[in-house]
Order: sequence, then C-alpha cells, then structure tokens
Amino acid sequence: MTRAGFVALDEELKTLKTVDRPAIIRDIAEARAHGDLSENAEYHAARERQSFIEGRIKELEGLISRAEVIDPAKFSGSIKFGATVTLVDEDSDEERTYQIVGETEADIERGLLNIRSPLARALIGKDEGDSVEVRTPGGDKSYEILAIRYI
Repeated sequence: MTRAGFVALDEELKTLKTVDRPAIIRDIAEARAHGDLSENAEYHAARERQSFIEGRIKELEGLISRAEVIDPAKFSGSIKFGATVTLVDEDSDEERTYQIVGETEADIERGLLNIRSPLARALIGKDEGDSVEVRTPGGDKSYEILAIRYI
C-alpha cells in the first residue's frame, strides 16, 4: 500500500481505540444502569456497535501488521503500483486521472484505482502513448495513456 493508505488506516485504528472504544464502553455502562437488559434496546444496540468496533480494530491491526508500504516516488518508467496515470477515453474524449493503489485504500470516486481492477491490470507495464482495451462490466472500453507520474 502507499504511505497515504497506511497513514489513513493507522489513524482510523487510533480513533477506534482512543475515541470510539471508550465511548461505547460508557454507552454500555449507561444502558446497563437502566435496568432489565433483556428488553433494553439501547444496551443491545451498544453491544452490537461494540462488536463492530472490536472487529474493525482486529481487521486494521492485521492489515497494518502485514502491510508493505511502497513509496511510488522512487519509481519511473512504465506503469507500476503507485503510478498516477492520466487517460483519455477514446470514445468520449473524457480525461481521467487515477493513482493505482492497494485494495484497502482504493476509492474510485477519489481517483484511487484498485490494483486488482480490470483497468489497473490492463495498465500495468504500459507506457505513455499506448492504447489499452479493457473489458468492464459496462462493456469494452478503449483508453489512451496521456501521462504517467510517480509522486
């Protein structure tokens, strides 16, 4: 994953441990104080939220412990992990820019393209000026690579 992706996961983990976990513990204690737990919706909702938080903490700890952080600025040349690529759709002439990132940090709305996506797999190893054909769920698409940057 990229440094930015690692930092985002680490910050989420710290927030879960220092803010969310203590808050849910207080919520559970408060709900318990209301009496009969078998019919206490607040208590059950808080326990469910606690379960989600603890599961997410375990997931993030596992991801962070296995993470291999890659600095894309050290790369150059053809498209590799971490490359920021500007493409033009050969049918619509629409330009788009994506950075190829790991699965956990992918967010297509923010231009972060999952390395396992069909488009990223088609781009790996290509150079500026190359055309790529991609089979997508919406049909076949053709793109020309306008620029490759490593930042």
